[in-house]
Amino acid sequence: MAEKKLWGGRFAGGQDRSVEAYTGSISFDRRLYAQDIRGSQAHARMLAKVGVLTADEAKAICDGLDQIRVEIELGAFVWREELEDVHMNVEARLTEIVGEAGKKLHTGRSRNDQVALDFRLYAAEAVCRWQECLKRLVATLAARAAEHADTLLPGCTHLQPAQPVSLAQHLLAYAWMFRRDHERLADARKRIEVSPLGAAALAGTTYPLDPAAVAAEVGFLSIFANSMDAVSDRDFVIEPLSAAAMIMMHASRLCEELILWANPAFGFVKLPDGYATGSSIMPQKKNPDVAELMRGKTGRVYGDLTALLTLMKGLPLTYNRDLQEDKEPFFDADDTVTGSLGLLSGMIKALGFNPERMAALLKKGYLNATELADYLVGKGLPFREAHHATGRAVAFAENKGAGLEDLSLDELKQFSDLIDEGVFTVLDYRCAVTRRITPGSTGPASVATQLATLKDWLE
Repeated sequence: MAEKKLWGGRFAGGQDRSVEAYTGSISFDRRLYAQDIRGSQAHARMLAKVGVLTADEAKAICDGLDQIRVEIELGAFVWREELEDVHMNVEARLTEIVGEAGKKLHTGRSRNDQVALDFRLYAAEAVCRWQECLKRLVATLAARAAEHADTLLPGCTHLQPAQPVSLAQHLLAYAWMFRRDHERLADARKRIEVSPLGAAALAGTTYPLDPAAVAAEVGFLSIFANSMDAVSDRDFVIEPLSAAAMIMMHASRLCEELILWANPAFGFVKLPDGYATGSSIMPQKKNPDVAELMRGKTGRVYGDLTALLTLMKGLPLTYNRDLQEDKEPFFDADDTVTGSLGLLSGMIKALGFNPERMAALLKKGYLNATELADYLVGKGLPFREAHHATGRAVAFAENKGAGLEDLSLDELKQFSDLIDEGVFTVLDYRCAVTRRITPGSTGPASVATQLATLKDWLE
């Protein structure tokens, strides 16, 4: 049997070693050491402010916690599995350093509100990291879009050629997705940055604490409104995890397109060597492994979110030990999102585009058919009739193995007497893009506006 725990006053014997191994969390929650120290220092200073600790005791505690932080960061700290978690490890070492004052630090709090504060601090910092990564990615996408405002490629629906668009418009579509992800995280921070200290185990405390002082010191916006809610919910983790799943979904969509575009059947991009791998048997291969792994890791983050939702769905108030399982999924998602966004920015920045191949494929799918239909509508033909006439023209051109723009005026006029020489200007692919004038469209004016708006947001 193991030695008695810090909480073991009412227990006659020690805990079985197998139970100790099964219930311990120090192997992963030590990652919260900086947040635990930060919260404990704020708690100590607040205890001195309200007269529970002396100023000297608070200073000794804070200095001791600073020493522990240095020991951990230098790798000199001895983590003891029998002390279960990061909180007990830090508290035990603090007491070794400062003596009796260290035993007073836990006055007025429980590990329940302590871990909730630590985890909220970590989640807030993770969200800030993701936001910075997202801004870098948006900036990279906008920069590449600005380089390719005049590059045209086939825009698709159903993965079939639909209408010509600019490469800038295509890249900016993802920039806007990632900007919305940034906004979701900003909104989530308002609910993450709420201090639960003072809730204690579940019912509050009899000590004259000042939770608002702790919240202000750690940079949080507000304090809990209900002590039972403060220690028992993990929606402050689930919400950023939901946003993380959305981020990875958007990243996966972009990676899917890069994987397709790198295939010679498309040939739109040349993968940078630093973001591709070769084959052990086929010397010619250049595989988009980074994009493929990112696409795969998206499911991993979905799993992290599902794990937390499943964890929470059956828990009665208030704290339950099940909540020990809340951290690893979030840590995993943090690593995955941070790493993925950084790699995606680097890959997009180094990506080589092939405008000539994009231009060549514009002619493969009758992407100017809508232009012919709109041209006929402009001549007074009802849209449904214009649509039908254009469809017959496409069938004729397809049988001939030609593009609409390759047909003669006489060949085109057999589908409508309204067609004249002006039709060839309309059928030009660049003209088709330029004529798009609605806000948000692929037209040059809209693209310029989008770039200017994103630049203002980034600055």
